[in-house]
Amino acid sequence: MPTSDATNSTTLPALRPETDSWGRIKALALDGLSSAHSRRAYGHALDDFQQWCGTHASEGLSKATVQRYRAALEARGLAPSSINVQLSAIRKLTAEAADNQLLAPELAAAIGRVKGVKRQGARTGNWLTPSQAEQLLALPDRATHKGKRDRALLCLLIGCGLRREELSLLAVENIQLRDARWAIVDLVGKGSRVRTVPMPAWTKVAIDQWVSAAGITCGRLLRAVNKGGRMVGDGMTAQSVFEVVGQYGRRIGTGIAPHDLRRTFAKLAHKGHAALEQIQISLGHASIQTTERYLGIEQDLTDAPCDHLGLCV
Repeated sequence: MPTSDATNSTTLPALRPETDSWGRIKALALDGLSSAHSRRAYGHALDDFQQWCGTHASEGLSKATVQRYRAALEARGLAPSSINVQLSAIRKLTAEAADNQLLAPELAAAIGRVKGVKRQGARTGNWLTPSQAEQLLALPDRATHKGKRDRALLCLLIGCGLRREELSLLAVENIQLRDARWAIVDLVGKGSRVRTVPMPAWTKVAIDQWVSAAGITCGRLLRAVNKGGRMVGDGMTAQSVFEVVGQYGRRIGTGIAPHDLRRTFAKLAHKGHAALEQIQISLGHASIQTTERYLGIEQDLTDAPCDHLGLCV
C-alpha cells in the first residue's frame, strides 16, 4: 500500500501564481538565501516567472510549465547565465513548496531535473587598463565630501578587489595594521569565508582623507552623502556602490560595474606577476580553478613551465 505521504502528494492542488500560497513560498525561498545580492536576483526572477505564468500557464506549476518558460527565455535572446539564474530561483521555490506540502515532492523533483542552458565558450568579462584605472581614480572631486568618499570607494574596489556587498558592509574597525602594512582584516565574504586583504598605500591615503573629512571613527566606512554634501544615515547600500561606479565609468566612456573593478584588480595583479594563489586569497575564491577561470588563464604550450626548470640533462 502507498504511504500516507505518497497519497497526500498525489492529491495536492496545483500551485498557482495568483494564490496567497505562492507569495508565502516565495518569501520562504528568499529567506533561505544568505546573500542579499542572491535574494534580489532570485526575487526579480520569481516575479518575472509569476507574471509569465499569469498569461501562459493557467494550469499551475509543472515541469512542462518550466520547460516552456525556459524556451520563452531562450527565444528572448537572454544569456545562458541569466536563464540559469531564473531556473535556479524556480527550483528553490518548488523545493520550498514541496517541503511545506504545497507541491507534490515528485513534481518538485521533476522540475528540479529541468536542465539549464549550456554556456558556449569562456566569458572573459570586462576590466580596465592601467591608464583607464588611473583616469577613473582621478575623477572624484577631492574638494568635496562626496568626492572624497567616491575616491575611497573606487580605490578599495581597484586596490583590494572587493565585492560590492563586502564594500558596503566594510567597517572602520576592519582597517588594521598587520605585519607593517595596512590591510582589511576579518572580512566576511561569499560563503561566509573570512579573509585578510592587503591594501596599497594609495588606497589607505584615500580612506584617511575621507574619514578625516567626514569625522568617522567607527562603524560603516562608507556613508550616503546628500546633494548638500552632508552625510545621511549610517551606511551605504550595495546598489548605491553599483550606481556610483556606473556614473564614473560613463565619464571615461566605458560601461563598468563594481565587479569589473574587482576583475581589474585581478588582471593587473596577474600582469604584474603576483602569485596566483595570493590573488586567489585576496579575492576570496574557494579554489584556484575559480581564479584561473576568472583571469581567463589557459595553458601556454609555447612557453610552458617545463621550459623554466633550468636543468641541463
